[in-house]
Amino acid sequence: MTETQARDEICRVGRSLFERGYVHATAGNISVRLDDGFLITPTDACLGFLDAAQLAKVSPDGTQVSGERASKTLALHRRIYAETGARCVIHSHSTHCVALTLQGQPAELLPPITPYFVMKVGHVPVIPYHRPGDPVVADLVAKEIARWRERGIALRAVMLSRLGPNVWHETPAQAMAVLEELEETARLWQLCDPKPRALDDAAVAGIEAAFGVRWRPVTPGPA
Repeated sequence: MTETQARDEICRVGRSLFERGYVHATAGNISVRLDDGFLITPTDACLGFLDAAQLAKVSPDGTQVSGERASKTLALHRRIYAETGARCVIHSHSTHCVALTLQGQPAELLPPITPYFVMKVGHVPVIPYHRPGDPVVADLVAKEIARWRERGIALRAVMLSRLGPNVWHETPAQAMAVLEELEETARLWQLCDPKPRALDDAAVAGIEAAFGVRWRPVTPGPA
């Protein structure tokens, strides 16, 4: 993907998320890793009305090169890229995901209640609340990604308590699909009363075998 294509995709995905209610006002941000740095939405920008020419471009070391002032979450995005090798990170304040963290502090946001959650999202550890932009969060997220990697699990998302999910993938469209599946699963969980049971081990094993994903850790350990 060229820089021009990346700029256009960030704007397209941002507008789509805004129009469908995944982000609101100036909440949320999108970044893309380029060969010579990063593109990221500006601070306090509305994702529904982005200007491709005004997206912030920063160098590999985080120095701003052009565009409007980069989002305050740049440090977190850069750590996610360093830990995962992804090419796009999206952060939103998706309603149902945030609502779950207002009801308690689970270690993981959701159990495996649907096959597509297992296939497309995977485990979503919850990061305890810190103020928006707090640099401590980048360290906590990096440690969580590394902890799961040691157990044989490549994360695609983490949840910042009371703020929203961060998801990542190879392209903005793929990262958006992860976010969509995550928010839909959170919505289903909220709608169900009583709460649904998680898929059993046999069902999860079948999904792993059929689709080449991994939900169950390679070695035992705390969730």
